[in-house]
Amino acid sequence: MTIDHDDTSYEPPHATSPTDHVLNELQLPGYRPFQDEPDPRPMPEARTIAGAAADIFDALVATLSDTRLEPDLEDLLWSTVNLFHRANERIERQLDDNEQAQKRCQREQDGSEIRSVELERLTAEGMTLIERRNTMEFFRDRAAEHFAHHTGSHWHPRSGSMVNHRALTAAMIAVATFSPRSVEPRPKCCCPPGQRSPSRAASTSTITA
Repeated sequence: MTIDHDDTSYEPPHATSPTDHVLNELQLPGYRPFQDEPDPRPMPEARTIAGAAADIFDALVATLSDTRLEPDLEDLLWSTVNLFHRANERIERQLDDNEQAQKRCQREQDGSEIRSVELERLTAEGMTLIERRNTMEFFRDRAAEHFAHHTGSHWHPRSGSMVNHRALTAAMIAVATFSPRSVEPRPKCCCPPGQRSPSRAASTSTITA
């Protein structure tokens, strides 16, 4: 039985097409990295991060100062820095898992294309994680600077340490470059300077059957 609808605004239900499903997936959860291809989106620029950190702290200070919530201001500022610190720790754990996965994949290499592609994917994922970690550390360090500016005290985590891998890497390179011991051959450290003379005791050996 067919029903005629005179109302022009009536629209019969339509089945969802595959294209519509893909578009809805992209709109709702957004881009999903590390599934089929690496994430092509760029990292935020340093000046953008610095400006965002300044805006966050300026907004909190301007809103809570001279109000009854001002006693909570320092704790909120500390928690803001800790937010980026905890995010950096999560990325560190993901990076550790990626490193173990790369080592396992290297041991399982058998010359096949599948294993090679998997290692390339893990390597690209590891590089992205390193960039994310360095960016999040930069965000945390800028936030810590604003915390010190507004409170007069340096920011420290409740537990653990505050490590900057970019500064640590630069310091290690500087030490390796300018340290005289780093360029000295290792066997030379075990041999005194001067002319070497053979020792009779060293050249004589006894072999027992």
